[in-house]
Amino acid sequence: MRTVGVEEELLLVDPGTGEPQASAAAVLARASLVDPGQDVFEKELYGQMLEFATHPQSDMAELGEEIVRCRKEAARLAGELGSAVVALASSPLPVSPSISVNRRYQWMAEHYGIATREQLVCGCHVHVAVESEDEGVGVLDRVRPWLPVLTAISANSPFWQGNDTGYASYRSRVWTRWPSAGPTELFGSPGRYHRLVADMVATGVILDEGMAYFDARLARRYPTVEIRVADVCLRAETAVLVATLARALVETAAREWRAGREPVDHGVALHRLAAWRAARSGLGGELLDPGTLRPRAAPAVLDSLLAHTRDALVGSGDLAAVEEAVERLLRRGNGADEQRELLADTGSLRDVVTECVRRTQE
Repeated sequence: MRTVGVEEELLLVDPGTGEPQASAAAVLARASLVDPGQDVFEKELYGQMLEFATHPQSDMAELGEEIVRCRKEAARLAGELGSAVVALASSPLPVSPSISVNRRYQWMAEHYGIATREQLVCGCHVHVAVESEDEGVGVLDRVRPWLPVLTAISANSPFWQGNDTGYASYRSRVWTRWPSAGPTELFGSPGRYHRLVADMVATGVILDEGMAYFDARLARRYPTVEIRVADVCLRAETAVLVATLARALVETAAREWRAGREPVDHGVALHRLAAWRAARSGLGGELLDPGTLRPRAAPAVLDSLLAHTRDALVGSGDLAAVEEAVERLLRRGNGADEQRELLADTGSLRDVVTECVRRTQE
């Protein structure tokens, strides 16, 4: 059974106003004081963000319990300092983010200018274990068409600087401002993968291989494939669904690679259009079908995703739970849908944030 780990970025906000609050340094200091050896919470690009990472898990129910536990612990630590945490992929309210004190982050601010100053977005990265780099690259080449579907499922960033963007996942559009972000060409082998990354670093446009912000990549520190396309999900159960589907996609791709099945190559330009469509529509309209890259209703594309990964989901014992989770998601909507519904009910972006603080810990 492949193990899965999740990294989530949370927004720190003022519990009264809902405005982002630059309290990450204080929260991290508090966490280290409580547990000097803690390795769960980490600094991020902005002082208004807090990241945590789960341990590798093979049981998805246990993964879900750990995500909830980490979210609650983050909320407790922040609450002791007068802050709150919320799983929103962008701030609904206006903000001027403050860049964390860090040599790497200062380099980014200097080199990328306004693109760095406008990156207060929170994502969810899923690490899925692979047996080797050969298998990992085989997976990367074969999961590409399906990644925008994970963006649509997780979409949780409809608002930006006090306005409705018209997008379900505006975070993913902001993220593409990084010069190395987005879908990739087919690699074919670990050698070609590493040569491309080395060539990118050699240009001087990115600082190191950690800034190869591909939609999916080989992790530097772990024997995993890291899938990076998801918004941080408002509800923990949606994060578990994304992680479970990511594992099923990796397992399905690995089986195709071992069987010698060639990956489909629609070209990077079409994959970029699929990513844009998912960000714009979420689950409320059409997506580009991963097989044909032609428009198709989002529920039908989710059906195709379940059909594509069915054997892997059966093998891991996750099929019934995933089918139930997808049914609930389509009925209730993703985080973007919930945020817009809250705004329609309350007329207040502050109230949207306040209610989302509560739903973050459910």
